[in-house]
Amino acid sequence: MKNSEITGLSQEELVARIAEEKENLVKLKFAHTISAIENPSRIRKVRRDVARLNTEVTKRKAQSATETK
Repeated sequence: MKNSEITGLSQEELVARIAEEKENLVKLKFAHTISAIENPSRIRKVRRDVARLNTEVTKRKAQSATETK
């Protein structure tokens, strides 16, 4: 997921996407533990996507806190 796609999402969409990606990450890790998945770099990609989404949420919270002061 690109940063431009992430910035285009609303706050609710971000929260929903984080939950979805975390669930996907758990499933990938579980599948990889049971038997090696075909492309283990997908785990890294999903983990980084979750981090990007969380960063955007944090950035928006900081901006809204700054705007209310």
